[in-house]
Amino acid sequence: MSAVCQLTGTKPVFGNNVSHSHRRTRRRWNPNIQHHRYWLPSENRFVRLTLSARAIRTVDKIGVERAVARIRARGERV
Repeated sequence: MSAVCQLTGTKPVFGNNVSHSHRRTRRRWNPNIQHHRYWLPSENRFVRLTLSARAIRTVDKIGVERAVARIRARGERV
């Protein structure tokens, strides 16, 4: 499973762990990715979306129809 949000496009960010002695090792910050199933009334079916926690709140605010339209505008298949 790739850690990429379908709605916002959020992906992992990379950086360094810095120890007390300032030795640096690479690390990665993953977004809070969740799978959520929504009913899409226009197509009379459920869609399973991979969303970040912030994107789930966005879908709650704007509605699943507009969210799916935005995902399709980005060129992703739903």
